[in-house]
Amino acid sequence: MLLKTSLRSFFAHKGRMVLSLIAVVLSVAFVSGTLVFSNTATSTFDRLFASTASDLSVQPAEDKLAAAETAGGRARTVPVDTLDRLKGRPGVKTAIGQVFVQTAVLVDPATNKSIGPTGGAPTLTGNWTDTPRNSLDITSGHAPQGSRDIVLDADTAKKNGIGLGGALRVITRGGSHDYTVSGIATFRTTNPGAALAFLDTPTAQQDLLGTTAYTSVELFGDGSRSDEQLKSDALTTLGTGYQAKTAAEQKAENNKGVGSFLTFMKYAMLGFAGISLLVGGFLIINTFSMLVAQRTREIGLLRAIGGSRSQVNRSVLIEALILGVLGSTLGLGAGLGLATLLIQLMKAVGMNLDASSLEVGWTVPTASYTVGVLITVLAAWIPARRAGTISPMAALRDHGTPAEASANRIRTLVGLVVTGIGAAGLAGAFAAEEGGTGGLLLGAGVLFTLVGFVVLGPLLATGVVRVLGALLPALFGPAGKLAQRNAVRNPRRTGATAAALMIGLALVTGASVVTSSMVSSANAQIDQSVGADYIIGTEGMPLPLGPEILDAAERTPGIAHITEAREIRTRLTTPDGASIDTDHMFASTAAFLSDFRMPVSAGRPEAVFEGGVSVDQKFADAHHLKVGDPIKAEYAGGRTQTLPVAVITKPGSETFDDRYLVSVDTLRKVLPEDQLPAPIQIYGQAAAGADKEATLTALQKALEPFPQITVRDRAGFKDLIQQQVNTLLYMVYGLLGLAIVVAVLGVVNTLALSVVERTREIGLLRAIGLSRRQLRRMVRLESVVIALFGAVLGTGLGLAWGVTSRDVLATQGLTTLTVPVGTIVAILTASAFVGLLAALVPAFRAARMNILAAIATD
Repeated sequence: MLLKTSLRSFFAHKGRMVLSLIAVVLSVAFVSGTLVFSNTATSTFDRLFASTASDLSVQPAEDKLAAAETAGGRARTVPVDTLDRLKGRPGVKTAIGQVFVQTAVLVDPATNKSIGPTGGAPTLTGNWTDTPRNSLDITSGHAPQGSRDIVLDADTAKKNGIGLGGALRVITRGGSHDYTVSGIATFRTTNPGAALAFLDTPTAQQDLLGTTAYTSVELFGDGSRSDEQLKSDALTTLGTGYQAKTAAEQKAENNKGVGSFLTFMKYAMLGFAGISLLVGGFLIINTFSMLVAQRTREIGLLRAIGGSRSQVNRSVLIEALILGVLGSTLGLGAGLGLATLLIQLMKAVGMNLDASSLEVGWTVPTASYTVGVLITVLAAWIPARRAGTISPMAALRDHGTPAEASANRIRTLVGLVVTGIGAAGLAGAFAAEEGGTGGLLLGAGVLFTLVGFVVLGPLLATGVVRVLGALLPALFGPAGKLAQRNAVRNPRRTGATAAALMIGLALVTGASVVTSSMVSSANAQIDQSVGADYIIGTEGMPLPLGPEILDAAERTPGIAHITEAREIRTRLTTPDGASIDTDHMFASTAAFLSDFRMPVSAGRPEAVFEGGVSVDQKFADAHHLKVGDPIKAEYAGGRTQTLPVAVITKPGSETFDDRYLVSVDTLRKVLPEDQLPAPIQIYGQAAAGADKEATLTALQKALEPFPQITVRDRAGFKDLIQQQVNTLLYMVYGLLGLAIVVAVLGVVNTLALSVVERTREIGLLRAIGLSRRQLRRMVRLESVVIALFGAVLGTGLGLAWGVTSRDVLATQGLTTLTVPVGTIVAILTASAFVGLLAALVPAFRAARMNILAAIATD
């Protein structure tokens, strides 16, 4: 009987449930779509790695101090006799010497443009070998047969319009090499987005490595021994200086690299889905609260004929359950469409996934129904509890419910306490010293202030809405006065409606403050520390800059000098016995002092280029260092030297904080030339009296043969930082857009149900002379005031969060606070338009009501 009553009630009011249903569908779609995309991407890469990994890969032993290839280091190699020593070992069927580097640049000579992927996928260049588990097959042409032949993967060839017989240039740290495309190779499973090119083995060794060696030896077993036995035998045979990885270990390593990106993307999107679910919860609370209020007499009759409180309560919850199940089902289907869209977006940035084989798995429907149903039922619990408190006497009253009190004392007290705790957390984070404490306090402050503002919503609505709507009576007459009163007549409802919008706008405002501060801080650091006129390097993954590039830049007319920036891994041992491994040791030439302004706390900058090292104040204080104290530096291969402290730099400079500087000549005293990492960035200074714009143009022209290189002046470098931050910000805006859409649905829903709830009142207003135009204006103004109320609260919260976040991140380089006034004004203006748009349909419906029918409504 209870289920039958609930079903009848649900379908009797199904039109009023539509917007709540949409909110559930959108939120669940985001959850299910994210999980399906993640599962599909993970399984795709699993299949690729499982089908192509050798049984055992023998590589050079890991050296934590060896410079990474992408940081200017050379590819690590094994001698060619490694292959001969492993061939014919028990259990080994095939042994193949492999060459692969990831810092070579592929260039189409016809367009002089790099043809590598623009996303995070690498460009891999190596030797073509036939293995029992090839990842590609040559589907056109033939394998490289001479020193000028090259094979290109089909996806890269198609994307760039390069066919058989086409020219292809490969730029390495050793120089440029021209080849002719002899073959096109197609992936057997999927192309993960990388660009691949293959040479014959002798050419790959000479042009890519500069030496006769391999980067690894790949073993394929005959089945008589396990991979672990092959590994043990190989390491015993070879001795020290090697490491070996089984197929399982190779797969785990490859998955780790891809998985970190996919995991970050997955949890970031699920986080935004959670925000949307939270916002949707307010919409559901309002929907069921208003439905309960409109059915007061009906519920009273149920109580009068014997229905218990628990039965009424369960009746409302069953309706919520139906809504949750239906919304989750539709959301699950929409999620499959979203996953397909995400796969297409990944294809656009170079990660090729197969949308025809979506991996759903049991976790996707489980998570979808759990989230959708749970959130819906929890959100409906408060209205259901109120429904259970309706007495049988309500059946004797007129339909409708009088306006609720603004907020009871307990709610107000709880709200003030929670908000106070949150404010204390933000204040503590603002005052915290460097370390994790500030971040923890910030997180607690954000959570508690958000909850506090939601709880205090009704109390705030009474005061803030009166202020926001103060001018309405003067500007719009009776319609304005009625709109102001309608917005505050039910503060609990207004607070819940505005809270949904508040959450989205608070996050947008906070993100805007942080990103604006990032840009202004970076610009301030450039102005403070960088004196160079030009910055030369690669975008995305850093690539080593070969001698050809350095020579071309140095010979450019109008250039006074260039400054190299090399990065080297080092283990520093201080006099107090501490040992620190760092990737932040930089080596430069003496021209560095002309191109950078070093904030000196103690010592002479010139002493760095006389054999010393610079350290920052924090490092010096932690290890009780003073100028002249010796620091032992250890590099790859066990080479060491002692460096006196030449300079201690002042804190507050991102260029020098947590960084160490030595001279390239100092490194040359202990490292052979072929062990020095290549420069990863260079800086240029215009000669005295030279036209800086003309010199920039000349420098760009001189480096045209190297399309992987970008040349910018300081203004251009600042623009690049702005573009990078904007890309991040727009992504955040896009993801938060879902929460804001759900919040707007909440405003529409509240107004639509409010119009239904006030049907008799609207009829009476029309009967005493309120025109249709005035009625529409009243509804629109009410909507604008509610939207602005949510926007004002969200902007205030977002500013508090953003300012505090900037302070907590000050030690990470966010030294300058910038409040984006234009963005905030745009948010408030947009909120007013949102209010107008949300009211269009409810206002139209209100104005179309028949006066007599509305008055007669029961």
